[in-house]
Amino acid sequence: MSSILIAEDHEAISSFIDKGLRAGGYRTTVTTHGREAWALASTGGFDLLVLDVGLPGLDGFEVLRRLRGDGVDIPVIILTARDGVEDTVSGLEGGANDYMTKPFQFAELLARVRLRLREGGAAPASEETLGVGDLTLDVRRRTATVAGREVELTAREFSLLEAFVEHADQVLSREQLLGMVWDMDFDPGSNVVDVFVRSLRSKIGSERILTVRGVGYRLRAG
Repeated sequence: MSSILIAEDHEAISSFIDKGLRAGGYRTTVTTHGREAWALASTGGFDLLVLDVGLPGLDGFEVLRRLRGDGVDIPVIILTARDGVEDTVSGLEGGANDYMTKPFQFAELLARVRLRLREGGAAPASEETLGVGDLTLDVRRRTATVAGREVELTAREFSLLEAFVEHADQVLSREQLLGMVWDMDFDPGSNVVDVFVRSLRSKIGSERILTVRGVGYRLRAG
């Protein structure tokens, strides 16, 4: 299991990322201070660092500069509310492997995490293909097949189905699914999950995704 360090001082955002990554099967540690982020990332005990720019103590750029200066080659994904070209260039030239601007969709962050872990050799090859029974997902190509037949899915439908497959036979609440697939600022009272579940059922078979009344949904494993 890959271990990810999350350095983010905004509690709502760090909790959002932490819950989503743990639901995705990763081991996580959260820190809210720049100096602690530098110290923890330097231990060699993590496979990837999600690093906010606006940390107290040392900002994200300084943490990154010190890590690279110390020869620490951990993959780093920078998070920032700044979207200027100069900030992007500073992050990437400073040794970041990727750069995301807030607000962001968790599905995009998860895809980038997987990509950087694969590049670093930390992600297992099994993540390339996911399957439950005769349902198979090609994570790299973002395609789905049911009983050997390719099913046309939108990007959001694929991300939702991917969350179900990764947690087959587990009950997932609407809140959990919103955190995994939709924007971190998405209204938790929205019925968007129900709408997309109905759409998925029409494409992969209504009997595959079960409603657990008052809780959420569960993808049947068999």
